[in-house]
Amino acid sequence: MSKQFVIEAIMLAIYGELMVPSQPVEYLIPASTIYELDEFIQSPEPIMPYSADDQYVRRIMKEMSQFFADPFNRKRMEKGLIAPWSKVPFSFPNGVKLTVVKVEDNAMWGEIFDPVETQLLLTAMKFEVPLLTDQPDYQDRILEYIVPVQFYDVDDFDFALEQGISLNDLREP
Repeated sequence: MSKQFVIEAIMLAIYGELMVPSQPVEYLIPASTIYELDEFIQSPEPIMPYSADDQYVRRIMKEMSQFFADPFNRKRMEKGLIAPWSKVPFSFPNGVKLTVVKVEDNAMWGEIFDPVETQLLLTAMKFEVPLLTDQPDYQDRILEYIVPVQFYDVDDFDFALEQGISLNDLREP
């Protein structure tokens, strides 16, 4: 059985190693994060600190955007993502499955989290799956506001994949 994680699409472009895990993995990706790839590609703001890295990540993001814009894949998503929490899976080599999830931002946390952050949290809560992120300020806010989700920093992905800490371990006194 594969391990599951909630992640936004741009993180997969930035951290390509996530697409070649040591064991099967399924990434739950809110659909809105796929649609925002084009915004990042077109943005004049650098995504990565070094120009060569920035160009590479933008190329990967463009490839991802094109994959999901492919008529067959786009139709699958249009037909499959109708109701809230509906999912459409896509299988990739190396035991990776990307599952796109239709998530509705319910403004549960108001100004504390932006809509994408909220959708990531709601997905993690709904499916009881850990969240992967590389944003320390986001992690701090999750802890500060006692949001009931498990998360890992991307730097700890190998630990999360190989060993991790189960939700049951966290719930036991």
